[in-house]
Amino acid sequence: MRKHVAALGALFLVVGCSNTKSTTKSSVEAASTTPPITSASAQADLDAAVEAATPPPEVLAGADYAPEAKALFRIAACGATDTAVPSAFEASVVDPHCKELATMIAEYKKTWVDIAMPFIAKLVPATVPKTVVYPFGGGDLLGALATYPALTELTTVSLEIAADVRKVDVVPKGRLAPELARYRIVLGKLFEKAHSRTDNLDIGSKSVLPGEIVFDLVAMVVHGFEPTSLRYFKFNDDGSLHYFEQNEIDAADNAVKSGKKQRGEIDDAYFSNMELRFRKIGEQQTRIIRHVAFNLDDNHMKANGRLLKYFEAKGKISAMTKAASHLLWSDDFSIIRNYLATHTDWMISDSTGFTPTYAKKMGFVQDTYGTYTWPEPFGTVDAKNATDLKNLFTTNPHTDLSFRYGYPDKDHHGHIVVTRKP
Repeated sequence: MRKHVAALGALFLVVGCSNTKSTTKSSVEAASTTPPITSASAQADLDAAVEAATPPPEVLAGADYAPEAKALFRIAACGATDTAVPSAFEASVVDPHCKELATMIAEYKKTWVDIAMPFIAKLVPATVPKTVVYPFGGGDLLGALATYPALTELTTVSLEIAADVRKVDVVPKGRLAPELARYRIVLGKLFEKAHSRTDNLDIGSKSVLPGEIVFDLVAMVVHGFEPTSLRYFKFNDDGSLHYFEQNEIDAADNAVKSGKKQRGEIDDAYFSNMELRFRKIGEQQTRIIRHVAFNLDDNHMKANGRLLKYFEAKGKISAMTKAASHLLWSDDFSIIRNYLATHTDWMISDSTGFTPTYAKKMGFVQDTYGTYTWPEPFGTVDAKNATDLKNLFTTNPHTDLSFRYGYPDKDHHGHIVVTRKP
């Protein structure tokens, strides 16, 4: 596969140099007595200057599956459509898929992105940290970039694993067309609902393509980014990251071939957590999204403290959550809730963020936008908290919200809650 998609990763660097200096007549005359600089020496000087000014390329630990990610970007997410479909895939399947997906994306931009992003941009202070933590946010780079377009690092957490991007190398004959059709259906739901549903995310475990990664790559297409690398990792005891090297993954594959391990065991151990680096098309700055498969309830957070250590090492963050089944309302999720409350000064959510009682206790104030009468019955909805949130919307000035941000309320109204330090 790597030889088929190498062209997708080409990088062109144009370096321009200029040096303007005013001179007097005497200096010009003096210069006329100096031997002219030969083109060879001028080129050598230019080469030396460029080498000195250009930082060395970053060496990333772990096996990098950038070619597979770029192939998936082209055939499933329909990025880089000015390049040919890699020869390993049928253009007669990919081209119609991309034509239909382009229509869906254009409609989504018109009906949601172009309306929601300008509104949200007025809410988010320019000074918030560009490191973002998004619990219960699997598959929603789309919403994260709409909310924090300047983010440099994002961590999403959900129960779903990232899955093995190498699946793109071994799509069974005849399976690509129906798989791409399935993704169009699921992406259509994502565009319509403006959040990732658990049943949609589960496509990654059943598909011949890795769902979490496909969703993130589609988000890059929508927002004008492209992938540059993809690696898998696990957490060390201190919360730092260990990126899996190729020999580790090869050994795991061999354990499956020999019957010592089941493929599901290997997927959970090696392909749960991924780091996808990406950049704005035309820019050099690299950004990072890390997806972590983890159960955020207190029992799992206490049993394995590595994720919390990873989070705490980030210092101050920006936070967001939506369509989170009201889990932050529950004391069963008190650890992740407390982490968010003590490491951010600004958070955006739908009704599934902090309850008014908890926000006030932790020193926050809350601003509401849109209309909220009662929550949709996702998760366990406590009547007292639901009433408190309803009262908050009643006492705050209402702003019409013509788009959905996560869940609507029970009457299908869009709403936003901003939780911030005064």
